[in-house]
Amino acid sequence: MTRSQSVPETATGILIVGGGLAGLFAALKLAPLPVTVLTTAPLGEGASSAWAQGGIAAAMSVDDTFDKHVADTIEAGAGIVDEDVARAVVSQGPDRIHDLLALGVPFDRDLAGKLMLSREAAHSEHRVVRVKGDMAGRAIMAALVAAVRRTPSITLMEEFEAEELIVTDGKVRGVVARPAIGSGRERIALHAAATVLCTGGIGHLYAVTTNPEQACGEGIGMAARAGALIADPEFVQYHPTAIDIGRDPAPLATEALRGEGAHLVNRAGERFMLALHPDGELAPRDIVARGVFAEVMSNRGAFLDCRTAIGSHFAEEFPSVYASCMSAGIDPVTAPIPVVPAVHYHMGGIAVDLNGRTSLPGLWAAGEVTATGIHGANRLASNSLLEAAVFAAQIASDIAASLSDKAGPIATSALPDNVADPTITGEADRIALLRQTMSADVGVIRNAEGLKHALSVVAALEKEPASASFANMLVAAKLITAAAWLRRESRGGHFRSDFPKPLGEWKHRTFLTLAEADAAREKALAPRNAA
Repeated sequence: MTRSQSVPETATGILIVGGGLAGLFAALKLAPLPVTVLTTAPLGEGASSAWAQGGIAAAMSVDDTFDKHVADTIEAGAGIVDEDVARAVVSQGPDRIHDLLALGVPFDRDLAGKLMLSREAAHSEHRVVRVKGDMAGRAIMAALVAAVRRTPSITLMEEFEAEELIVTDGKVRGVVARPAIGSGRERIALHAAATVLCTGGIGHLYAVTTNPEQACGEGIGMAARAGALIADPEFVQYHPTAIDIGRDPAPLATEALRGEGAHLVNRAGERFMLALHPDGELAPRDIVARGVFAEVMSNRGAFLDCRTAIGSHFAEEFPSVYASCMSAGIDPVTAPIPVVPAVHYHMGGIAVDLNGRTSLPGLWAAGEVTATGIHGANRLASNSLLEAAVFAAQIASDIAASLSDKAGPIATSALPDNVADPTITGEADRIALLRQTMSADVGVIRNAEGLKHALSVVAALEKEPASASFANMLVAAKLITAAAWLRRESRGGHFRSDFPKPLGEWKHRTFLTLAEADAAREKALAPRNAA
């Protein structure tokens, strides 16, 4: 249950939960107002932002325009992109790139000193700014971490796990958290006038993902349990080219490789994507993911052949991918890279407005934990870091406007019913069961039977004792699965084999609460309900 507590009069502070690009950028934009940043892992670790390889999309070339970027975003989003949101985000892209440059991010430049722009799938222009080919996320996070550590207005609480929101009189007033490691791990209440969730995505709800283990849907779960409106949870984007070497999380073969001309082939050397879409390997990600999935499931295998397009320059141009391949005994200069689709990004999340405000007063959210409407049913490559930076800046401006004359430090208090984190026997096995179920039944291809099975598994798991973390994961899984059962069509990242076509009556976004997801599950599991 979401905790209701009296709020100390000193609770005038700003609390940011999450240490990825969105959280750190918001904290820097709020300076010199005092901000506390809560992170589950040491600062700079555990954030999907650091693992982003492609870069940030922004219309910055002489041939590009905001209109073109918006049009590409809408096309990729399969009919349900919020155009107003897309235009607002795209139009701020160049300014946010310049912000990051000022913070020291070493984006690639040509010999004349101009930013080098690459093209990725479904983009009509070269507009992705990168760092050393595939190291954008790592470089951006390194610059942000350094800036945060030298900013005196930012207080860091590293290795603390948020478990639930504190709600008083209908307003969010902070979070309940506990140390992520160590003995005892007693909970504390962190009271704030403004709380910002930047907790990342849902990748580790699935067995195969490119995300760090901290991306497991806890932010969505916390917000939904407090009554927040959730949007578009059924839309889960698989990256078509995770490197298939049996690692968890799976290393990524960046989209930029295909942008540079690498081909997808099966074991027989056939370029199978040419028969599936006129853009071949540069088709939207959902189409490429299903193409790769079909080859893998048919035992023909799927491989990314970079030998001609990249060749001997691989180690220099794409050092992260090269290192991952070589560590598994694969030399991408001389051999194709085995690939498999893996959960990469969640288009759904906490519903927010253009200022990052959720449906709950006192709660803002930014980054992958949100559903802003820019991505629709299928995110355009490299729009995610752009969205995170833009909404972080919007949130900072919105909060500063209301708290600039009275912001102070957050207040902390011990909980009267404080207990150390209980050890839940067998929870690791239950987490594994959830992840396997989500991959099998709520994955690349879905149908009513599988979705109903997943809902029944989540229902059974909810009846057993669970840590706060796992309880939040189960809520997130339920929201994704219930929305997927409700949407009886295929669109973008949501594909149902029993409803394989997009339908006009479903050309809209999804909005639902936890109570509505529970009602959908009850209906789905009712006897003789096959839909």
